[in-house]
Amino acid sequence: MTNLGFLAPERPAGGSAATRVFEDLRRRIIALELPPGTPFLRAELAQRYDVSQTPIREAMQRLEQEGLVKVYPQSKTVVTKIDVPQIYEAHFLRTAVEIELVRRLAEEPPKETLARARSLLRMQDAVKGDPAQMAVFQELDEVFHQTLFDGIGQGGIHALIRARSGHLNRLRRLDPPSGEKIAYILRGHGEILDGIEARDPAAAMVAMRDHLSRTVARVEEQRAAHPDFFS
Repeated sequence: MTNLGFLAPERPAGGSAATRVFEDLRRRIIALELPPGTPFLRAELAQRYDVSQTPIREAMQRLEQEGLVKVYPQSKTVVTKIDVPQIYEAHFLRTAVEIELVRRLAEEPPKETLARARSLLRMQDAVKGDPAQMAVFQELDEVFHQTLFDGIGQGGIHALIRARSGHLNRLRRLDPPSGEKIAYILRGHGEILDGIEARDPAAAMVAMRDHLSRTVARVEEQRAAHPDFFS
């Protein structure tokens, strides 16, 4: 499996115990390995991660800030259900920001950023046919968008959007990674880069809008198929 450690500087392997616990639990919640309604017991988590309860408490606070868990003081902590209004809010934020992002990139395309993004696109294409590599494919998708933000020196905004997109990203995981969906993602990434490289802001902006539109178009379909997952 491709090692993505060098691709995701905002999620280092090191860091505090609380950060390591937070990132692992967040990843598992987003991937629906821990579905809505899953209860957490701090003592069990402390044993699992071999840490004291202080990092567990800090991780739970961060997950609650992102809307991924609900902490009931002196009672329990559970994974939240997917919140549809928060899906639309995150999509609105992401669309507005990333359309402006590609407009700026297309005005003066940074060669290193484009080369890195093209490399990520080739890596996605290389793993697209292997169902066992879908986690890698999805991580590369995240890093592709991060790379564009880094190209204009705004990596912090990507981190902000990531923190607001937990419900949106869980919705994305409910949509099976079919061949048609994967082709749509790859085509979208390619068209975005083509617009930037051509110094055509309008084309890049249209490509980004189209690329981001698919997931929210299927909200009601996914809610009907997985009613227990949604609030």
